Amino acid sequence: MIVNHTAIAILIGSFLIMIVLRIHIAYAVGISSTLCLLYLGIPLNNICQQMVKGLNSFSLMAVPFFITMGSLMGAGGISDKLIKLSNSLVGWMHGGLAMVNIVASYFFGGVSGSATADTASIGKLMIPMMVDAGYDDDFSTAVTVTSSVEGLLVPPSHNMVIYATAAGGVSVGALFMAGYLPGAALAISLMVGSYIISMKRNYPKGERFSLPVFLKQLGQSIWALFAILIVVVGVVAGVFTATESAAIAVIYSLIISMAVYKGLTWKGLWNVLGECIDTLAIVLILCGTSSIFGYCLTYLHVPVLAANFITGITSNRILLILLINLILLVLGMIMDMAPIILIATPILFPVAQSVGIGAVQFGIIMILNCGIGLLTPPVGSCLFIGSAVSGVRIERIVKATLPFYICMIIVLLLVNFVPQISLLIPTLCGY
Repeated sequence: MIVNHTAIAILIGSFLIMIVLRIHIAYAVGISSTLCLLYLGIPLNNICQQMVKGLNSFSLMAVPFFITMGSLMGAGGISDKLIKLSNSLVGWMHGGLAMVNIVASYFFGGVSGSATADTASIGKLMIPMMVDAGYDDDFSTAVTVTSSVEGLLVPPSHNMVIYATAAGGVSVGALFMAGYLPGAALAISLMVGSYIISMKRNYPKGERFSLPVFLKQLGQSIWALFAILIVVVGVVAGVFTATESAAIAVIYSLIISMAVYKGLTWKGLWNVLGECIDTLAIVLILCGTSSIFGYCLTYLHVPVLAANFITGITSNRILLILLINLILLVLGMIMDMAPIILIATPILFPVAQSVGIGAVQFGIIMILNCGIGLLTPPVGSCLFIGSAVSGVRIERIVKATLPFYICMIIVLLLVNFVPQISLLIPTLCGY
């Protein structure tokens, strides 16, 4: 195997320089790949071919549908219904509103699949509600931003679709099923942390649990929750592909948001679609340019070199797994989620396989690491959204989030070293 170190240096070096210069990640990936191809003397028509190849995926068509579905449901008054449902379920506990926030994020994640949408939508309602009830504003914001990561794990998640494409055709249905238990484990861990803090600070608890009230709120929320059934049950049962179920869910979400909950008007619909187009344009450009970057990495044997380098550091399985997670956590501090998935998957997945981690489990590990990255400066988009919604400075939010980082790292370690957490439900479903 001939290694062209100069070409690798041009590819990786120019990419890192542009990241430092704050050039948009999609353009940084494309430009660095072009510079590498120019140096290698490879015809530039490969750029167009690889971009088309990267976007020519049937499963990738689910991404715009899931993004649209989440935006429609988020703008249609769904979050308010899910908060009331969560309040009727766990609001009676010490620090009840913190528990409500966490459980609502689990439900809302099954609708939006987006941590940033969760932070903005749930945060606008829950943070003022918690502050008015006597909770500290930094604690309220910290609970909101950390619990939003549940939305990345609970299906449907368009990031799982992106990972499935980057990993070479992993079953989207298996990934969907794999996310439920890790998402629940994360919710329970955050609830335990919130309970301990609430007891120390003597935060209030809500009214006693009432079965009639719970059933009433469940009845009002059932239309929103049914959207999850369309996607998940349809895919698992083999009735729809992920793309088909996402398209049907978009139509269903539109009807529910406008005709049932009536939280979305025609004017609001056009605003939502405009936001979806903006988001989708970024995602698809990134997918296209990342395909060129992946082609360059493969041509230069970078995944093999990286795998040999990492495994050359140590042969200890535990240390290798910890090293993979450390790399992903560091990447999460400087890059957004989608580019990490697209760029790091072909490099780190072979290493993960060498220590016995399969494609589905690694997908959950990847997404959870990237989710934690959304809460870490300097890039942490959820931190900035939480700060904008609450008016609390980033520094205070980070400090209040430190105990919750511990809760999330515990869950991350469990997902890494207890494969059944990720694989139990997919195995029961026949994947």
